[in-house]
Amino acid sequence: MGSLLSRLGLECGGKAVKEEERHLRANDRELNLSYKYSDNAIKTSKYNIFTFLPLNLFEQFQRLANAYFLFLLCLQSIPEVSSLPWYTTVVPLVLVLSMTMAKDGSDDMVSSTSTNYSIKTADLLLLSSSEPLNLVYIETAELDGETNLKVKQALTVTGKLEDSVEKLANFNGEVHCEPPNNRLDKFTGTLTLKGETYSLDNERILLRGCTLRNTQWCFGLVVFGGPDTKLMQNCGRTTFKRTSIDRLMNVLVLSIFGFLMIMCLFLAIGNGIWEYQEGSKFAAFLPKGVNAPFSAFLTFWSYVIILNTVVPISLYVSVEIIRLGNSFYINWDRKMYYPKNDTPAEARTTTLNEELGQIKYIFSDKTGTLTQNVMTFNKCSINGKAYGEKTEKVDFSWNNLADPKFCFHDNSLVEVVRDGNPEVQAFFRLLALCHTVMPEEKKEGELYYQAQSPDEGALVTAARNFGFVFRSRTPESITVVEMGELVTYELLAVLDFNNVRKRMSVIVRSPEGKLTLYCKGADTIIFERLNPSCSNLTEFAGEGLRTLALAYKDIDPEYMEDWKLRHHVANTAMDEREEKLDALYEEIEKGLLLLGSTAVEDKLQDGVPQTIEQLSKADIKIWVLTGDKQGGSSSLEYTIRTCSNTSRIVPIFHEQSFITFLLPIPPHLTLPPTSLSPQAFALEKDMEIELLRTACMCQTVICCRVTPLQKAQVVELVKKYKQAVTLAIGDGANDVSMIKAAHIGVGISGQEGMQAVLSSDYSFAQFRYLQRLLLVHGRWSYLRMCKFLRYFFYKNFTFTFVHFWYGFFCGFSAQTVFDEWFITLFNLVYTALPVLSLSLFDQDVNDWWSFQYPQLYTPGQLNQYFSKRAFVYTVLHSGYSSLVLFFIPWAAMYDTVRDDGKEIVDYQSFALLAQTCLLIAVSIQLGLDTHYWTAMNQFFLWGSLSVYFAVIFTMYSNGMFLTLTSSFPFIGTARNSLNQPNVWLTMLLTTVLCVLPVVAYRFLRILLWPTINDKIHKLLLFPHSRRTSTRRSGYAFSHAQGYGDLVTSGKFLRRTPKSRLNSAFIARHRIKNENTVI
Repeated sequence: MGSLLSRLGLECGGKAVKEEERHLRANDRELNLSYKYSDNAIKTSKYNIFTFLPLNLFEQFQRLANAYFLFLLCLQSIPEVSSLPWYTTVVPLVLVLSMTMAKDGSDDMVSSTSTNYSIKTADLLLLSSSEPLNLVYIETAELDGETNLKVKQALTVTGKLEDSVEKLANFNGEVHCEPPNNRLDKFTGTLTLKGETYSLDNERILLRGCTLRNTQWCFGLVVFGGPDTKLMQNCGRTTFKRTSIDRLMNVLVLSIFGFLMIMCLFLAIGNGIWEYQEGSKFAAFLPKGVNAPFSAFLTFWSYVIILNTVVPISLYVSVEIIRLGNSFYINWDRKMYYPKNDTPAEARTTTLNEELGQIKYIFSDKTGTLTQNVMTFNKCSINGKAYGEKTEKVDFSWNNLADPKFCFHDNSLVEVVRDGNPEVQAFFRLLALCHTVMPEEKKEGELYYQAQSPDEGALVTAARNFGFVFRSRTPESITVVEMGELVTYELLAVLDFNNVRKRMSVIVRSPEGKLTLYCKGADTIIFERLNPSCSNLTEFAGEGLRTLALAYKDIDPEYMEDWKLRHHVANTAMDEREEKLDALYEEIEKGLLLLGSTAVEDKLQDGVPQTIEQLSKADIKIWVLTGDKQGGSSSLEYTIRTCSNTSRIVPIFHEQSFITFLLPIPPHLTLPPTSLSPQAFALEKDMEIELLRTACMCQTVICCRVTPLQKAQVVELVKKYKQAVTLAIGDGANDVSMIKAAHIGVGISGQEGMQAVLSSDYSFAQFRYLQRLLLVHGRWSYLRMCKFLRYFFYKNFTFTFVHFWYGFFCGFSAQTVFDEWFITLFNLVYTALPVLSLSLFDQDVNDWWSFQYPQLYTPGQLNQYFSKRAFVYTVLHSGYSSLVLFFIPWAAMYDTVRDDGKEIVDYQSFALLAQTCLLIAVSIQLGLDTHYWTAMNQFFLWGSLSVYFAVIFTMYSNGMFLTLTSSFPFIGTARNSLNQPNVWLTMLLTTVLCVLPVVAYRFLRILLWPTINDKIHKLLLFPHSRRTSTRRSGYAFSHAQGYGDLVTSGKFLRRTPKSRLNSAFIARHRIKNENTVI
């Protein structure tokens, strides 16, 4: 098809200026090229084989840490400044750059392989197709994720072109339309052909990315190509979300830079003083004498190089690896897999995992998110009488075209329909005519309906079963089987539904020539256009049912002719088309007569009550934002009252149902007298603080009658005034703005397509999986990341401070205390894998206990595991450890001799002892921080220590010294020092002194100030323990035969599953009885 269009001269050229309106003519190559429209070539990759290396390096060196280490490398090229060899900086820098480069290249290759350079895909105006009535069936999964088939239809006038190449070559239609934009659901344009102007809308357009189904062929006119297509217009950069830890890290890294400069300045001043006081004694040995200020200047930059380990160059790479690993856990979690739809959980981003452990507010849609969104026609009210309140099931065997899956429980409605009641038949006639459903009849009598929403499908199916069967449609007609009689209505106009109108109407002419407008929509919208007479509508809403009001109006033929002319003018207008059409719709949709109302049931999903209960126990506030009326959420209100233990629900209404709030309030709280008044616009500037203050007094808030924009406004309101992490979860396109506004967006892959999923950060199939995402994966990710950051800063600051103390003993000469190869490999080899294993495998408790005690989630909300205060404590801890690690080895080596009487008081022996003590101490600290030991933890921890000793014995060997004398000067140091008992005793003493304060502090904290984690760990370790009694023991007088044989046999260690359950039961009740309040 694309090649044919190319031959017909429908190709476009380059784009020069911003368009206000697109104009093109079929088969007029000269005219089309004159506008210099974009061609259909698209390149989505960022790099090519020539630009990859320079462009990627340029991007990486825009990061502060990378640029800093490049600056250090330049400093190390100056002999007067550098006291370290070049490889101490080059090796870690190259490794970090290479890992990041590999990741960026892989991502770009995936992007480029998915790029389609073919000219066969573009945004097309559908001209003709192989199907009857010029229909085409398409799948739009690439556009919005929806897999259900959609129908597009060509204009009747262009459908006559069929597949004739001759007719297509002679086609000279002229199109005027909107300029390129990203609105997938909207298109405005006109087609001029043979002096007639025809309106073009989204139903005539095939977008790039859609897939043709059940259609042999179709032809189209290219309207937008390449980057101008709506698909590519939507490929702009997604808003980058950063976690609170990321924001804190930026502050800390800048603070670390400042702290580094202060240390270097202090040591430089010390060097200047030392040179002034002591350096003169060595002036005779220096060729240029002593210049204290210049020496201090050079020393400052030398210490910038030596103390560079305090700046975490590998931190960002390690963080990305940790986040990637935790994202895989979410993707691999079988307990979040929904087998019914074959839908696993998916982490669509790797940058927000730890934020899942800090959620305070959840904003949720109702329909399809908390409910199943599988609609069933439950009740109806016709002419003031309610139907559907009986228990007997209706038998539809009299209707050969009935849907066997449909159920209704009231035989009286069938009786009045079959008796010919005019009001009841008009009611179901409206349901059979007023919709946009497309029928498909594979076999005689086997009808399948393709509906845009579950509500509409349920209503048309109900009309079908009660004898008004929607059979087929064309652009000009609708065919219905009414009580066995085939009736065709002429379709004059469709007044379509949108979120602003909240109603839909059709205007039809019956075979008798009678003109009628049928309308269905939200009750408040319909009631504004008639006198309310349906008393059962509110009753249905109070039962938690979704309701629609149905009305009709007879139209005068003369008025209709005039209105139709004005409608054609508005429908072909290029400017303000929607506004003009809305005004015409508003004009004709007045004076309606009420037929009745429908009630459709949408039940809660499985596990919703339990999930709400668990999240409430975790002190997570739940706000439900729904477009339904207050009564439509009654089942949800009951669930919230039951799960949240709230005794009152206080409704706060908004004028004209703009927004309605249902606030479950704890019994001990009372609303202030200045709360929202019924006339208050809750989201306006002068009322938003009052709204937020009132709502935050509640555990759960239900906002009713809110639009998609208002959902996002509510989220932004909480983000603006509350220092808390927010999460939004929804399943439909109307939830996208809310999902994007929140810190974390979660999409439900449900009945309303995949638009919410495509805009989300995480996705799964059922709301109940949210508790596992937060209470297990989120909490673990946050805990692991905080442990990693605390340990990472601890080991790096400890490493750096040892150099700082050494400056006081080397005349502030910028000499290193450690071996140069140890400095190079400390972060890259010796301590890299152990901390990564901690950050990927550690658990404080398993997933089962995480559900038993949701209170474990609260520390993340309070930033208790990592904050500025925790960072300061880590620095102080590092300062203490560095003092021990420097001065204990220094004192132990001072005036020390070997067993054979030879001295080992030399720089190299001291450096070996200090660095070995450092590595052992930080490894023991890592072991103390590990709660959950795995084979990988053990392997990496002991393996890293083993690698260290293997490396020093290799590098300090005679062979390495003879091979590269200048690079391996520590000849024989390892074998001469490590065979001395006092060296190993020093290592033991240093390690004990480093670890002792940590163990003592943790013991006292558990004993005096236990956290919720400490209490639960105690219960897990001692589930049967009792409190000590003050009564005297009668052991000496009443002791009987003991359990010595059982203890020595070891059988008491093998607990049965039953005993574990009993322990869990006892533990839960003990924590309850001890009045543990979180």
